[in-house]
Amino acid sequence: MKYLICCLIITLTSIKSIAQELNMNVQVQAPRLQLVDPRVFETLERDVYELLNNTRWTDDEFEDFEKIEGNLNMTITEELSNTSFKADFFIQTSRPIFNSNYKTQVLNFVDKGVVFTYRELQPLQNSYNTYIDQLSSLLTYYVYMILAADYDTYSPYGGDPHYKTVQNIINAIPPGIVQGTGWDQLGNRRNRFWMWENNNNPRLRPMREALYEYHRNSLDKMADDADRSRAIMVSALTTIDQVNNAVPNSSVVQMFADSKRTEILEIFKGASRGQQSKVYDIMVNIDPAQASQYAPIK
Repeated sequence: MKYLICCLIITLTSIKSIAQELNMNVQVQAPRLQLVDPRVFETLERDVYELLNNTRWTDDEFEDFEKIEGNLNMTITEELSNTSFKADFFIQTSRPIFNSNYKTQVLNFVDKGVVFTYRELQPLQNSYNTYIDQLSSLLTYYVYMILAADYDTYSPYGGDPHYKTVQNIINAIPPGIVQGTGWDQLGNRRNRFWMWENNNNPRLRPMREALYEYHRNSLDKMADDADRSRAIMVSALTTIDQVNNAVPNSSVVQMFADSKRTEILEIFKGASRGQQSKVYDIMVNIDPAQASQYAPIK
C-alpha cells in the first residue's frame, strides 16, 4: 500500500510538472496610491501570477524547460474608486533558440488605459468561453495571444486554435463594456481587437508564415549554417515588407519591428554588403520612426 501511495504521489507530481504552459513573472506597481491599501495590489499580483502559471490552458503537455517564459507588468495609473482602476499592461514573452543559450522575443504588447475592477480575494478565472469579469477576460485574452504567437513560431499557422479562442473571448464581452474599451475597432489601432484582427486578416496571413520562417528555419538553424539562415531571414523580412506595403501601419508589423530591431541589427552586422543593404531598406520601410537605428548596416 505504501508503495502504491508513493507511485501515485510521483505520478501526480509528474502530471503537475507538465500541465502548465507558462512561466511568467508578474509585477503590479501602484506608484500614486491614495485610496487603496497597498496590500490589495500585493494580493492582486499573487492572484494574477497564480492564474497565469497554475492554470492548464491547453491539452498539450509541457516539460518545465518547454514552458513559455515572459513578463506581465501592470502599472496602476489611476484609482477610480476603492475597487475600480485604470492601468497600463505590458506583456512580453520569449522563446529559446535551438543549439544556443539565446532567447528571442516573441510577443511585445502594450495595452494602455485599461479599466477594470478588482476586489481583494476576488477569484480570477479562465474566461475562454464565457464572460466572468473584465480582469479575468483580459488575462485570458493575453494568455491565448501568448500561446498563439509562440505556436506560430514552431509550425506554420500553429496558433490558429488559440486565435479562435481569442475570438471567442472577444465575442463574449458584454455589449455595454465593448465600446471604446479596447475590445472593438474604435480608438487605438494597436488595441486588443486589432491585435487579434491582424493575425486573422487574410491580407496579413503571410506575415504569420514569415514569422515561422524567421524563427524555425532561420534563427533555430543559425548555429548550423549562418549564411543559409541569414538568406532565409532576408526572404522572411521581404515577405513582411510586402505585407506592410499591402496593409500599412498594421499593429503586427510594428510589434515585430519593436521586438526584433536589435536582434536583426546584430545578425546582419556580419552579413554581406548586399544583404545589409536589402535588410536596411526593408527595416527603414517598415520601421521609419526608428530609421536611424539601422545606420550600422546602411
